[in-house]
Order: sequence, then structure tokens, then C-alpha cells
Amino acid sequence: MSVLRFHTYAVDPADLEEFLARRALLIGTVRETHPGLTSALLVELDDGTYSDTWRWESETRMGAALAAIATFPEAPLTMALTRDPTAQNGRVVDER
Repeated sequence: MSVLRFHTYAVDPADLEEFLARRALLIGTVRETHPGLTSALLVELDDGTYSDTWRWESETRMGAALAAIATFPEAPLTMALTRDPTAQNGRVVDER
């Protein structure tokens, strides 16, 4: 069963291009070191914040990557460009 990690945060418009580049590097590193990340979708919301949804093949694979997050130098570099971050996990119960 797929699981999701939802991040919500703000990014200064002046930092957006750099944020996107850093996020792409982070996603690449995660995929190379922890298989199972099937998609990463970034959406700009009406209020100017961003919703970043990462879909994983399983809770086990997501958990392994989250446990190793401190070993990814791209993670703090990417998140340094955000404000007011939150994160939640969820699992897919129905998809049509």
C-alpha cells in the first residue's frame, strides 16, 4: 500500500529557483540511496505556500529514508530556503 509524506511551507519568491534546484538534487539523492520514492509533486497553493507530496511504495521504504535524512547534505540546504515547515504522513486508502 502506498504511503505519502506531505510537506507544507513557504518559500521566498526570490529563492524559488534555487529552492527548486536544491529540491531536485535532494530527490535524486533520496532515489539513489533509498528506492521506493515513486513521485514528488510540488504544488503552489492559492495563499502562496507550497504543498510538497512525496509518494512511497511502502511505509518501510519511507521510514528507512526518513531515518537516514541526516545523512543527506541536500536536506538542510533545501529546507534552509523554507519558512514555517510542517510535515504529515498518510497512507492511500482509495485511489480511482
